[in-house]
Amino acid sequence: MKKILTAALILVFTIGILNAQQSQEELSAAAANPLADLMSFPFQNNLNMNYGEHNRNVNVLNIQPVIPLFKGKLITRTIMPIVRIPDFSNESGKLSSGLSDMVLTGFYVPESKGLMWGFGPVFELPTGGSTRGTQKWSVGPSLVVMVQPGDWTVGGLINNVWSVAGKSHRDDVNHMMVNLFTTRQLGGGWYVNSSPIITADWTADSKDRWIVPLGGGGGKLIMLGGKLPLNLQSQLYYNVVRPDFGPEWQWRVQAQILLPTSILKKN
Repeated sequence: MKKILTAALILVFTIGILNAQQSQEELSAAAANPLADLMSFPFQNNLNMNYGEHNRNVNVLNIQPVIPLFKGKLITRTIMPIVRIPDFSNESGKLSSGLSDMVLTGFYVPESKGLMWGFGPVFELPTGGSTRGTQKWSVGPSLVVMVQPGDWTVGGLINNVWSVAGKSHRDDVNHMMVNLFTTRQLGGGWYVNSSPIITADWTADSKDRWIVPLGGGGGKLIMLGGKLPLNLQSQLYYNVVRPDFGPEWQWRVQAQILLPTSILKKN
């Protein structure tokens, strides 16, 4: 245990030295950029509130490491959702909890000035089983576009997946996700932002197809122990469009560890 603790302290100290040339403002702007040449380890908790007649809540913890490769020309993002699903038919009780279907995305990022963009495939893996997942293998395209004029970061990410294999008795998958994001840096690591995730299930009836949130929040990038960059944020969203059986509110809290890829290139 002492050896592990000592190794962890040495790692944090080393990261602090290598981050010395990057200010809180620079790191905060990089954290808002999904195409930055920056290793990122976000832990994003989404509390989806007021499902059904008993106003039950579904909690989703997304562990989603972002790893840039080949000098930032390829950005990989893995989402591992840990869900807690209540018993919707009762005022209390749990139906299931554990890993849901994982999502893997790879973006090729061409060299560009001003407008940054990346594209690539997205895969959904049936890791959630029969209760927490679709039991389908799904694939589709993904595209992200963004600009960073001054203290602003504005952009969006869109993908759509279709099922291509899996359990034949389960419903086919065909859904879209649009993540719009806007961040305004305020200085000193502080910022305000809005990052609603709009979804559409094309297999559902038109009245139950869309979830469209409206809201926002803010956060601050701090140097944990004076050395390790940690980005903390929270937002609240109201779903202005939602299915009859769908969440009314979403509260999102995120802690994101940042590691510049330069730590892999220096002694």
